[in-house]
Amino acid sequence: MSPAALFVVFVITLFVSIPVSSAVTLTSLFPGFFTSIYTVSSFVRYCIEGVNSFTLLAIPMFILSGIIMARGGVSKKLFEFFEFFLGKIPGGMPCAVVITCLFYGAISGSAPATVAAVGSMTIPVLLNLGYKREFTVSTVAVAGSLGVIIPPSIPMVLYCMANSDASVGSMFTAGIIPGFLIAGCLCVYAVFYCIKNGEDKEKINKEVGALHERGFVKVFMTSFWALLSPVIILGSIYGGIASPTEAATISVFYALIVGLFIYRTLKPKDIWPIIRESVETYAPLLFVLGSAAAFAKIIAIMQIPTMISTFMTTTFHSKFAILLIVNIILFFVGMVMDGGPAILLLTPILWPVVEAVGMNEIHFGINMVVNLAIGFVTPPIGINLFVASRVGELPVMTVAKNVMPYIALFIVALVLIVVFPQISLCLL
Repeated sequence: MSPAALFVVFVITLFVSIPVSSAVTLTSLFPGFFTSIYTVSSFVRYCIEGVNSFTLLAIPMFILSGIIMARGGVSKKLFEFFEFFLGKIPGGMPCAVVITCLFYGAISGSAPATVAAVGSMTIPVLLNLGYKREFTVSTVAVAGSLGVIIPPSIPMVLYCMANSDASVGSMFTAGIIPGFLIAGCLCVYAVFYCIKNGEDKEKINKEVGALHERGFVKVFMTSFWALLSPVIILGSIYGGIASPTEAATISVFYALIVGLFIYRTLKPKDIWPIIRESVETYAPLLFVLGSAAAFAKIIAIMQIPTMISTFMTTTFHSKFAILLIVNIILFFVGMVMDGGPAILLLTPILWPVVEAVGMNEIHFGINMVVNLAIGFVTPPIGINLFVASRVGELPVMTVAKNVMPYIALFIVALVLIVVFPQISLCLL
């Protein structure tokens, strides 16, 4: 069976709206009807081997801790802290939203979760301060993508699963500077927009003034436990105290302690619904993980990565051209497929291509995650658009239209990350 036929089957299954996990399963099983490459029992074995990983345990743990933090109102504490410092400068309130998303991403590791948790709290605040709904909702939608770039990041864990050459700890370290770079680019547009269109300084000064009346010490102490969360998670990893999986488990217990005993925003009766929600969130991803692992085996058996790598390196003779083609592929795939499945499916295919031109595995991982993060806010599949649309009560296409200036700056940051590897690698 030819690789082209396998690709056609996969595209057809997606085109008829079959779920991604089922589409990957059908595509993986299809060669078995024409060749003796492997049997159905082999497919099942590959699926089980794919999810039987200690590293992957970090994903449900980060999902669970993120949901606990969301229910515990952590995003509100973070926003108040950054609002205290940034609120009175031009564009300060939208910038506080961006920075809140940055720090909340270091708790949840998920873009949609960041949009939902931060957006549900900050959008009403900014609307009351006179900011246009379109600008407010689009800001939250794009800033939410920082949730998969700033560590800990679920897509980074998935990349390390698909590329055994990369370590989760190194990926987390490499994501810090790109995350702050992108946040800075988003803040630049927010400030430009506010200077150009004006702000209601009277309402803003009243809002921020109420925080200043409480005093820095009180605001800081209220926000302290929320700010400490990413320090504990990342500090335990970088300090060699815990592996990423163990740090994810620590984050769950920390989130419970903060929510139940410190902020007291959670009650014991809330724990079971939170656990159920985390299982409902992770279960569909688990099926994708298993089927993607089997799909990676079949494309390796059929030597598809080698074929593509040979074709790319013989057709395009410059590293720049190859990286350009790879990023164009990632960009368009991100528009039609969720980032997690895209990473699992494309990493085994594209990694040999970029490895052949001397790209570092960590640099490529950050490149892939940042590129696919743009897909969270590009139609037709951009999940952040749908979450922000629901939270901000705007049509999806209206949100999509207003995120375009942000996406342009996101792409500028991506180009810098691709062209200058040290942006990703300087902390390693």
